[in-house]
Amino acid sequence: MEIPRKLGMLVFCGVPAIIGGGIVYALFGSYAPVAVYELLLITAAGGLVARA
Repeated sequence: MEIPRKLGMLVFCGVPAIIGGGIVYALFGSYAPVAVYELLLITAAGGLVARA
């Protein structure tokens, strides 16, 4: 897979990180669950890019 497509996939995964991080913070009121959520997204995005 070429580099522009990999970067596009990472940008596509960045939108849920921003929006979802705000939702998780609003639900739990702490940054610890947000950090866990972000780590899960980073792992998933890294797996998608590494596999493709």
